[in-house]
Amino acid sequence: MIDSKQFINTRHKNQKINYDNVLKELVKEWKKQELRPKLLIHSCCAPCSTYVLEYLSEISDVTIFFSNSNIHPKEEYIKRMLVQKDFIEEFNKRNNANIGFIADEYAPSKFIKAVKGFENEREGGERCHICYEMRLDSAANKAQELGFDYFASALTLSPKKNAQVINESGYVLQEKIEVFYLPSDFKKNNGYRRSIEMCEDYNIYRQCYCGCVFAAADQGIDMKDVNKNAKEFNRNHKDFENFKSLLKTGGNII
Repeated sequence: MIDSKQFINTRHKNQKINYDNVLKELVKEWKKQELRPKLLIHSCCAPCSTYVLEYLSEISDVTIFFSNSNIHPKEEYIKRMLVQKDFIEEFNKRNNANIGFIADEYAPSKFIKAVKGFENEREGGERCHICYEMRLDSAANKAQELGFDYFASALTLSPKKNAQVINESGYVLQEKIEVFYLPSDFKKNNGYRRSIEMCEDYNIYRQCYCGCVFAAADQGIDMKDVNKNAKEFNRNHKDFENFKSLLKTGGNII
């Protein structure tokens, strides 16, 4: 496979890298060499995976990796997981696609430990950067374990997430494993606007906070209400009982 770093222009020391252009150059090379790589894409939620799947599924074999131990409470985590699973199933059906789905173990203590000392940071600050890296690290290790060609994250679709930090973290992790990092800035090319359109088309639940208990508190989110609504959704979902066993172990769902 091809290391995307060769397409990064570093002629100017302080130049901001356009990771969308880097991805386009990489895709161009895939097509030139008639490659169809296997991608493991970390997804924080179904909305962020929408345009990403539409874009990448035509040129690669994609598996979504739901690894988000930052999400609180557990009922909300389960809800977002089930919504992600439902979207992939419907996307596959509509587009004759074969997107895979892997659920990671739910380990909220891992997140709390990782961000200790940064609990009072505002959203978008260092606490978020640690969270990006934590989830990318899980994706990188899973990609290596399962033999994927690239790992990446759909987080760059969100205008609230720092794509520069996410991509820099991805390249750092690439040096530690035997899997290439897939650079991205999925919100570009109207990617974010397309994700909103797809959420409406597929009737996808769009959450009102990132998932982090600290960000939720800062926004004044009523967690009792969130938990109540999520619990009701989960208990009425056809796959709830089957999914519960995966919370502690992780594993393939689709």
